[in-house]
Amino acid sequence: MTSEETLENIREKLFENAATRESLTFEEYLDEFAPSVGDLVNLYIPRGSHPDMNRYLYDPILEYSRNGGKRHRPLITYAACLAVGGDVAMASSAAAAIEHFHTAALIHDDIADDAELRRGRPCMHLTEGLGLAINMGDLGLSLVNGTVIYDPALDDATKVRVVTELIDMTRRTIEGQALDIGWARDGRYDISPEDYLVMATHKTAHYSGAVPLAIGAIIGKGTENQIETLRNYGLDTGLAFQIQDDLLNLVGTEESTKKDFRSDITEGKRTLVVVHALQNSPQRDRLVQILSSKEKERAVLDEAVQIMEDAGSIDFARGYAENLTSIAKNRLIDMIDPSPARDLLVSMADWFVNRLA
Repeated sequence: MTSEETLENIREKLFENAATRESLTFEEYLDEFAPSVGDLVNLYIPRGSHPDMNRYLYDPILEYSRNGGKRHRPLITYAACLAVGGDVAMASSAAAAIEHFHTAALIHDDIADDAELRRGRPCMHLTEGLGLAINMGDLGLSLVNGTVIYDPALDDATKVRVVTELIDMTRRTIEGQALDIGWARDGRYDISPEDYLVMATHKTAHYSGAVPLAIGAIIGKGTENQIETLRNYGLDTGLAFQIQDDLLNLVGTEESTKKDFRSDITEGKRTLVVVHALQNSPQRDRLVQILSSKEKERAVLDEAVQIMEDAGSIDFARGYAENLTSIAKNRLIDMIDPSPARDLLVSMADWFVNRLA
């Protein structure tokens, strides 16, 4: 399927049931379009001028991107564009740019965390070596703005605005990552839930929710009110997405997450569950001991999770994420005109907090 056929298929699927007000669920949307949108995203990965450039750079990152997961970020960019009445084909370069940023972030994140698995496969720094993996992550970052700048379909004013969004998104994500890594490095256990929310909003919510939705609305020629409504919706649901990701790492299954199960404990991550437990558990000292020891023994990891469960921290985090999405959905329904695309975005919030992988 060509890129044009993919985008036309998305448009038709979202609007074919408009008369009866029936729409795809977000999970159905991902399942149906993730493979073809992944192919579209990969069209924006260039080839080298020397064969060894492909061997040491473009081929590995292309293969990495082909194992690309749900592709929810480019797909919500398209949905936001449609929700404001825009032409979904115009959003392709921006959607690809955000996915390239995601690729870069994951490669660098796995290096920082000394992770072993990503999407069920060995991490890039293990298969290609640390130096080449860092370089491939840098390539992903370089593709972000260039993908949009070189798009002949976008006018200059739109390019400037979209690239500004991408620049701000990159900085905020790096700021959040700095907090996440720095707290672990310095053995900080004085982190509050409010501190965590700042970190996770910067590290995840902007690039996993707010910016894809805002950019989709910008390219779709939405009003300023529509753009900011979708941005705020993305901030709330993107934060819920991160909280659910944290929960899955602790109480999901190793098979469903396809990455290092309970690695957040080994890495001493200050998740919402952890910081709540540190404030509320009578076994705080034992939890700190486990978080500080880079523990991988299953029984000890199970013990840490039990401490968090006993403190009510897992229920607290789950409830916080569900409340975030409930309020966000009501705001979106109030501010964005009814359409199948809006219904899809409402469904997105439920998927963010109920997904199993």
